[in-house]
Amino acid sequence: MRQHLSKAVLGFALCAVAVFAADNSLGTWKLNVEKSKYGPGPMPVKSLTAVREAADGGLKLTNTGERTDGTAINATYTVKYDGTPGSVTGTGAPYDTISVKQVNANTFSDERKGGKYHATGRAVISKDGKTLTWTSKGMDAEGKAFTSTLVYEKQ
Repeated sequence: MRQHLSKAVLGFALCAVAVFAADNSLGTWKLNVEKSKYGPGPMPVKSLTAVREAADGGLKLTNTGERTDGTAINATYTVKYDGTPGSVTGTGAPYDTISVKQVNANTFSDERKGGKYHATGRAVISKDGKTLTWTSKGMDAEGKAFTSTLVYEKQ
């Protein structure tokens, strides 16, 4: 009986590790501008595609798209899910560093900084895995308060 109980506890522990290590954000996500909100307006992004790939203990993210002023977006970062800041390289991102923590397989929190820009956010993947909603608030690159709800669709 004791041996069976030990195996059951070990099996449960392995399942728990597998569940918490999962990352349902991986893949390619396209911003749905019509469903997204930015305040005060206007929306600063015309198009955006985020490619999320697994990296050692975290994430490599590549954003490509276009800002509403015509500026190209081509920015990349790699971070661990422990909240340690990582550098953002490329063009079009209003921040220089980002830190990310994984809450569970479908929820992530982040903090972004650069110059006057400072924001915190939370990304949540829907139960069906088809939508990623990223809510943020903070100060934009001009030091003005903003809030946003960006809705991405899995590609």
